[in-house]
Amino acid sequence: MIGHAEKAAPFAANEKRAHWHDQALWFVRLKRDRQAESIPEWEELRQTASAIKAHTLSRIADYLEEFERNATNNRIQVHWACDAAEHNAIVHKILADRGITRLVKSKSMLTEECHLNPYLEARGIEVTDTDLGERIVQLRHEPPSHIVLPAIHLKKEDIGELFHKELGTQAGASDPKYLTEAARGHLRQKFMAAQAGLTGVNFAVAETGGFVVCTNEGNADMGTSLPRVHIACMGFEKLVPRSKDLAVFLRLLARSATGQPVTSYTTHFHGPVRGGELHIVIVDNGRSTILGQETFRRSLSCIRCGACMNTCPVFRRSGGYSYGYTIPGPIGSLLAPLRDPKNFASLPFASSLCGSCSDVCPVKIDLHHELYAFRQDMVRGKRVPLAKRLAMAGMSYVLAQTWAYRLAGGLMRGIVPRMPRALVYGPWNPWGRQRELPPMPRHSARGLIQRDLTQKGAK
Repeated sequence: MIGHAEKAAPFAANEKRAHWHDQALWFVRLKRDRQAESIPEWEELRQTASAIKAHTLSRIADYLEEFERNATNNRIQVHWACDAAEHNAIVHKILADRGITRLVKSKSMLTEECHLNPYLEARGIEVTDTDLGERIVQLRHEPPSHIVLPAIHLKKEDIGELFHKELGTQAGASDPKYLTEAARGHLRQKFMAAQAGLTGVNFAVAETGGFVVCTNEGNADMGTSLPRVHIACMGFEKLVPRSKDLAVFLRLLARSATGQPVTSYTTHFHGPVRGGELHIVIVDNGRSTILGQETFRRSLSCIRCGACMNTCPVFRRSGGYSYGYTIPGPIGSLLAPLRDPKNFASLPFASSLCGSCSDVCPVKIDLHHELYAFRQDMVRGKRVPLAKRLAMAGMSYVLAQTWAYRLAGGLMRGIVPRMPRALVYGPWNPWGRQRELPPMPRHSARGLIQRDLTQKGAK
């Protein structure tokens, strides 16, 4: 198993690109802050959204049954999938039974989670992601590196080179407008030839049996208006009880995700197009297991805005691919090990626990405290490497004993500055590969205070 730090090393080694990635995401974070500050009731909206999600999850079985009844009355065909394999089989059967071989897809992190694309392609179905960022990474044979900004790790020059190879654009061209127009022409052909469209679901409403898809490019609307078959895929946590609940989440989503007041297209689906079919596949895939864990169930409240990634200093400097999971960043560092603690044991430690992710989460998931709780569970379960456990035990002892803490501080101040640099920054100090130790003070804080008190007493 390769841990987060090892996967992050190649990304962090390119300091110029890592710095650019950091600043690009921080720019989005600042846009989010400006939008939040423009709404006096922002914190009330967050609290309301959190309460709605908590209530819905507490009665999720009832609301799912209500949604199914109302969706069926809307002529929507509802399918249930317990895991990724069943989800993929259901989607394939819908397509195969109708002889469909060309599918256009609007961004859906659930289908990325289930690895739907390779499953369908192996069975002779052409799948075209129509979100521009998703299409870029699809052409590069890569997964998204961010749930909202899937190609944020690439520069315009990278995309220009890709489009020259795949779409025949001019060599060396990197003008965003030119590249976007080339992509638009390419995707228009795919839309016109499509036999079915597949979308994700941002929110589903139990009261109406309908659902909402939010995009900025209109690609979901194109992909569901032209073909006669529309398949929507959703994890069961996307449910909200009532139509009026949507207003709360729609005010939070775009502001948190991209720093804009509302997405360009917010489309409500309450039935198939005339003469067509509308299917919705509701997926568990480990969600009910998380729901049963009181400490971590709030992670299911996530509305996939990506705000925690845009603010996280670890994500911004290590890149999305360092997590090795469909959903990276702080929320992914919870979801991944909750589903597979053996293979994602390093992710709860890929956090500074600074709390910035919790501060920006629109539904108030207490992310950094949940990550800390997961770390404690892993230590208790001895799922942390022995070397780290021994190091932490030693540090705990030093911090708990006044004499040991003073002795360690004195040794650090007295010995480290005199040690040869090659020894201080040797292989044993991975922290120092990219960081410099600060200058060591001559005195401890306690020593300075005692000296000042002594001097004042003498006067």
